[in-house]
Amino acid sequence: MTLVLEGVSKVVEGSTHIHPTDLTLENGTMNVLLGPTLSGKTSLMRLMAGLDQPATGRILWEGRDVTGMRVQDRKVAMVYQQFINYPSMSVYDNIASPLRLMGKSREQIDTAVRKAADLMQLTPFLERKPLELSGGQQQRCALARALVKDAGLVLLDEPLANLDYKLREELRVEIPRIFQEAGSIFVYATTEPEEALLLGGNTATMWEGRVTQFGPTPQVYRQPADATTARVFSDPPMNFLNVSVTGGRLMFGEGQSTEATGPLASLADGRYMAGFRPNHLRIARPTPGALEFTARLIVTELSGSETFVHLDHHGERWVGLLHGVHQLEQGADLRVYLDPSHVYIFGQDGRLIAPAAYALAA
Repeated sequence: MTLVLEGVSKVVEGSTHIHPTDLTLENGTMNVLLGPTLSGKTSLMRLMAGLDQPATGRILWEGRDVTGMRVQDRKVAMVYQQFINYPSMSVYDNIASPLRLMGKSREQIDTAVRKAADLMQLTPFLERKPLELSGGQQQRCALARALVKDAGLVLLDEPLANLDYKLREELRVEIPRIFQEAGSIFVYATTEPEEALLLGGNTATMWEGRVTQFGPTPQVYRQPADATTARVFSDPPMNFLNVSVTGGRLMFGEGQSTEATGPLASLADGRYMAGFRPNHLRIARPTPGALEFTARLIVTELSGSETFVHLDHHGERWVGLLHGVHQLEQGADLRVYLDPSHVYIFGQDGRLIAPAAYALAA
């Protein structure tokens, strides 16, 4: 069972929301659409569901062209960011509602509802109304209703965005386990790279209506195809710095250089763009061969046990994610360090030339 998008695009009043897209999703897989707000995640999901018709291309389900088929004639379930439950109905009746529309028998409905409720840990609450539940329980109710439809395609559009941190963490762990048993194709939209990593499966990174890369989640994270994908799959976004290669050495600003070893050894002389993730920037030298830079501290943000430092490096804006709480002087020059093994090299066109050594070893 597969869902195939062939050259599918979406155009609204002359404005392209989704550029021509080719994508193949396999049965029993979790597929994450990762991108910032307005990158096209919901638009692409609506095309998959049949809620919108593509301007170009076609959609194949199990080899059959379903491009013009009505959404109600497809085996599709969709869960949105907002809790969509029937407030006047019990949890049991909410979960049972799609089965009744499908004409299932009372026994079939009861079996399916109780199985879904058990998976979603809702069994004690079946007689309650949705508004008598917590936010996490309400979203579980919506997820259970999607699950009982036995849909071949389940679309989850940022379903945890409105929940508090504890509930999000709880459901992030539960969702892959819950839906693994169903054997359907799952598509999960999120703006958070961490969520994509936790969910696993495959990830499609999206930027301005384009899928920039699609593949196994760890691979897309460790070896982004281009600088745009690297920005999307990094929170905060990846930092960049212009560099050059001369005589087997990687030359940075401020006279910094390092031997081009490992995956960088084959680089031809020329100009490139180096990229590194914020969590790899340090304010203490991590290794004897670490690169050292001086940058002006613009502002710091404390987040629990971490400190975000926003830096100005000769007009380039960097962000560092430091472990621990650091009291640093705003506006002061700050020495920061970077292990060369954490440096990605991109061409001037943004395409990945050489992944970071640590990513290849992971």
